[in-house]
Amino acid sequence: MSETTATPPTATPPAAAPTAQKQEIHHTHRDVSGGWLRPAVFGAMDGVVSNSALVAGVAAANVKVHDILLSGFAGLLAGSFSMAVGEWTSVQSQSQLVQAEIEKERTEIERNPHAEERELAAMFRHRGLSRELSTRIASELSKDPDEAWRVHVREELGVDPDEQPSPYVAGALSFVTFAIGAFVPILPYLLGAHNLLLPLVLSGIVLLLTGVGVARITARPLLVGALRHLVLGAVAVGVVFGVGRAIGAGVSG
Repeated sequence: MSETTATPPTATPPAAAPTAQKQEIHHTHRDVSGGWLRPAVFGAMDGVVSNSALVAGVAAANVKVHDILLSGFAGLLAGSFSMAVGEWTSVQSQSQLVQAEIEKERTEIERNPHAEERELAAMFRHRGLSRELSTRIASELSKDPDEAWRVHVREELGVDPDEQPSPYVAGALSFVTFAIGAFVPILPYLLGAHNLLLPLVLSGIVLLLTGVGVARITARPLLVGALRHLVLGAVAVGVVFGVGRAIGAGVSG
């Protein structure tokens, strides 16, 4: 009897490891509705430019350093309070206007919910959704009146009712940043400067740095941002300096 040799089973290759999925990419956004960037940039640049122009205009009239410092500090205080009050008032007024429109929308939803639901569906159709889907979404959203008015406000007014800028943040930032910017052209005189060169150079450097900072925050070319701030500031200072020189020559003559 012949002996048969069993053929060993062919080894099954190991299953390929599942391809690793790409990691989910998460990204964050900076606060664009908190009302801090505009007053901060506006306050800082306005402080540097307006007080540099004021100091340059007074210095051009060939007055004493004491008079230049007095004018500079007066401009710093007056401008800081003016900026703070102006920013607070403007942002507060805007917020009150938004609140008034929100109340109008809430009242309309309470009085005529079906008409508001049809209006919401029409807005979704205008955005490209089908009639059936628009009607269904509008119907679902309208079941919760508190959510319905928020959607109406976002769609009709283009604002987020839960993300309104703070007038207090705007006012405080305007005050602080203006004061810091306005102190720049005064500082060299406090350290012993007797002419306008050093204050103007320091102000120019601060304007360049401010432009670079804004360009970085807004993802714009750094050189363009820096030169824009410098050129605008230089034009303002140059005009006021010329006026001060002309007034000073007229008074002395």
